[in-house]
Amino acid sequence: MFIVRWILGRIILILNFIFTPKKRKRPQDEQLRIDAETKLLALYEYKACPFCVKVRRAMRRQGLNIETLDAKQEDHKARLVSQGGQAKVPCLRIEENGETRWMYESSDIISYLDNRFA
Repeated sequence: MFIVRWILGRIILILNFIFTPKKRKRPQDEQLRIDAETKLLALYEYKACPFCVKVRRAMRRQGLNIETLDAKQEDHKARLVSQGGQAKVPCLRIEENGETRWMYESSDIISYLDNRFA
């Protein structure tokens, strides 16, 4: 099963590379403002997870510079489980008004990003 997952993961990454969406162009001052807002966001992910790829593609289409953290690394995984409550990806950590929220579903994450930054 590991071999099948590894092969499928590589296919997903290759197709994502070939068909990468274009980055959204904004005026520089607007992009700087959005970059400042996205400093408070972080995406916990696995590189070859199809749902994580879906979220990363949406981030690229929006031109968002959100930090991505590999949830397979022990320190990131530990923080995801201890603070977020689940070892599930993709997960968007949102820091707003001194509070931290954890959003898990890829469709919910994309909706949130579209509503906030579109």
